[in-house]
Amino acid sequence: MSHPDPLTVVRLDGPAAEEAEGDFTLVYAEVFAEPPYCETGDDVVATFRRFRSQTRKRTFRAALARTADGTPVGMAYGCPLGPKTGWWDTLTQPVSEEMRREDGHRTFGLMELAVRLPWRRHGIAHHLHETLLDGIDTERVVLNVHPASEAARAAYRAWGYRKVGDARPWTGADLHDVMVLDLPQPPA
Repeated sequence: MSHPDPLTVVRLDGPAAEEAEGDFTLVYAEVFAEPPYCETGDDVVATFRRFRSQTRKRTFRAALARTADGTPVGMAYGCPLGPKTGWWDTLTQPVSEEMRREDGHRTFGLMELAVRLPWRRHGIAHHLHETLLDGIDTERVVLNVHPASEAARAAYRAWGYRKVGDARPWTGADLHDVMVLDLPQPPA
């Protein structure tokens, strides 16, 4: 199924993503204002304070989808988890030390993936996901997804993710599914 408007999906490094922050903010604010997220303007401000910090990491990468006239319609971003990440500490049930082990190269943390409502169900999220992960050299990808976001959960499962636990990613957050995608490894 294709959308009537031609789209481009580009991968961006940190400095380029920071330059396009307005596009990321527009997509994020619109998508995450919807239930089950119901994020406020203050939530968006806090997210983009973190975004600016994340874009300064050398390993940060993002993907942005735009229409031919430059309208942003979808985005994704993240970076590999460092050895001192707190990601695994937010789970309600501890996972094994092997699952928790991070070295800055093992796991890519997919921080956000969102597509604006008029452009959903056209494969854009999958295209963003593929563009973001193209050429990545980690063993796996990890993300948190709200369990009430059934479409997102179904997409992640279809792409090969499996649930490994539940987490409260930040203080006061709803419980989220923690999902992991094992990436194919080149032969040794």
